[in-house]
Amino acid sequence: MEFSPPLVRGRLIQRYKRFLADVILDDGTELTAHCPNPGAMLGLNMSGITVWLSKSPDPKRKLAYTLELVEAPAANADGYVTVGINTMHPNRLVAEALAADAIPELSGYASHRREVKYGEASRIDFLLEAPDRPACWLEVKNCHLRREGDLAEFPDCVAARSSKHLRELAAMAAQGDRAVVLFVVQRTDCEAFAACHDLDPVFARTLEEVADGGVEVLVYACDIAPDGVRIARRIPWRRS
Repeated sequence: MEFSPPLVRGRLIQRYKRFLADVILDDGTELTAHCPNPGAMLGLNMSGITVWLSKSPDPKRKLAYTLELVEAPAANADGYVTVGINTMHPNRLVAEALAADAIPELSGYASHRREVKYGEASRIDFLLEAPDRPACWLEVKNCHLRREGDLAEFPDCVAARSSKHLRELAAMAAQGDRAVVLFVVQRTDCEAFAACHDLDPVFARTLEEVADGGVEVLVYACDIAPDGVRIARRIPWRRS
């Protein structure tokens, strides 16, 4: 996924009301940008950190700029790492990776349908289908939290809706289909992934339960730069 036109750089003044961020650009312009992230953004919303923003060509948009990337201290405490905070991007990244057969565990399906209704008034992110195998129900989750070492964690706040999605995936696995939850880690300094037990013990427990019931857990980290983001490599899930 390439950013076009190129992103512009600035520094974060403050993030507030979850979806708003005040930023000062490198040229001195101060503006309010859309922050496309409903989570806590722990460690990624400090005043003064470097941020990268996209600008919409739509003159009717109330907020022309969108917060896309932030620079945070790297896991090795030596320098900084660029982190993707836009929770709308993982589905697009996965769509591109599926089309390119860049996720071996999910290759070989003839069609990749998006936003298919299932469960209790839900929509699955992707339904993968082929005539010679069971359907694959694929739920995508964005991950950008790192607190200690090189461990990525999800979620960064209570995520009741995500727990509901896991239970709905488990129902599909129980009926004989394939069910997969894919965590997309939008940072480059993590070598493993774990559910965040202290911030959402219900989600962490549910992930363990559905995995034991047949739901597959995949975790992929990204390559990230101001010119674009792409899914790059699988990292292991560290069970409790």
